[in-house]
Amino acid sequence: MKAGRILIIFIGIFFFNQLRAQLSCVTADYGREQLSKDPLLANTIRQTESFIRQAIANAPLGRLENGVIKIPVVIHNLYHTAGQKVTDAQVAAQLEMLNSAFRRQNADTVKTPAVFRSRAADCAIEFHLASSDIRKHSTTGIIRKYTPVSKWVMDDKMKFSAEMGDDAWDSKNYLNIWVCNMEKFAGYSSVPGCAPGLDGIVLGLSAFGAGQKTVVHEAGHWLGLKHLWGDEYCGDDGVEDTPKQASYTSGCPSTVRITCGNSPTGDMYNNYMDFTNDACMNLFTKGQKDRMHALFAPGGVRNSLLNSAGLDKPQVYETPLPEEEPRWLEVKMYPNPASSELYLDFSYDVRWIGKTIFVSNLAGQRLMNVTINSRIQTINIAHLRPGVYFLAAKNDQGLSIKMKFIKL
Repeated sequence: MKAGRILIIFIGIFFFNQLRAQLSCVTADYGREQLSKDPLLANTIRQTESFIRQAIANAPLGRLENGVIKIPVVIHNLYHTAGQKVTDAQVAAQLEMLNSAFRRQNADTVKTPAVFRSRAADCAIEFHLASSDIRKHSTTGIIRKYTPVSKWVMDDKMKFSAEMGDDAWDSKNYLNIWVCNMEKFAGYSSVPGCAPGLDGIVLGLSAFGAGQKTVVHEAGHWLGLKHLWGDEYCGDDGVEDTPKQASYTSGCPSTVRITCGNSPTGDMYNNYMDFTNDACMNLFTKGQKDRMHALFAPGGVRNSLLNSAGLDKPQVYETPLPEEEPRWLEVKMYPNPASSELYLDFSYDVRWIGKTIFVSNLAGQRLMNVTINSRIQTINIAHLRPGVYFLAAKNDQGLSIKMKFIKL
């Protein structure tokens, strides 16, 4: 009997972990990883949490209750192929969805269960593409940038140009949203108070565009909201008017789910901070609104956005430079056949600079080692005998080059 119980527990844990692996938001996992890298971040999070509670206790928050907070947004679209470039229409549709959710103007708000309707809030927060950069030059608020990286993971490399991503704009004045080809999940958000260069939201291409609500969930995290279960069994999300619940909700339930003694209302699975399907999400609460607004109070980590010039009329108008389209995705070798010199073009993947290329013959013998030191690398092959040879190299990302050339 005891062995049977152990087996049941083991199976439960296995399927719980399998389900977790399929979830779209990994902000909680990301936060734990950041804490392991930066122990001082824990103190920042505690200070922020204390500030939020104090700001809510000292409500009303003045001007925050009387107007709409408008946040300048910069979209960093990293594309490896032309099909990964987001269009202006996709961006507009995504921001329309985001704003409708935060202003409680979505048509599906009628689906909010009657028991929770009195708690639902117009959060009075809007997100708009930046019109002026930090130098007060004109901008569309959308940056499209080719990258040799075909897939990204939860390591923040997409946030740095040195890692083939794109550097954040000043996070005190802009919300940075990176849209790129993510592996395994739809998105994650930074922790309020984190390092400025990491501050923002990352979204997978599949989770971006018309009708997509992942950005709503992640924007909630960016503004200090936790998952409803506080990321632990029957945990605390720091909000008074969201019922305690055991854990996340999958799918789109249609009946009351009682957990953690939250009868008679049950779980608030229609909340944007649960894991239900997009079609099931339709509300933030008044308590969640207060928590988000607290970050904009004097001394709050988002207060500087109230004075951002990102949505102001720019002082200098510039014609945007044309986007450079890659003419090929892999390293290009020419001429082939060659008699004296061979050229390798690394223009679209500078990660190879500093690495070593090996030249081998048909028997597998290495005849030359060449260190790559230029975007256009020259290899002198004049001394080689006529025949067939191979080039091979491997970089830190695990990518390999294997090419054949003919020496005349």
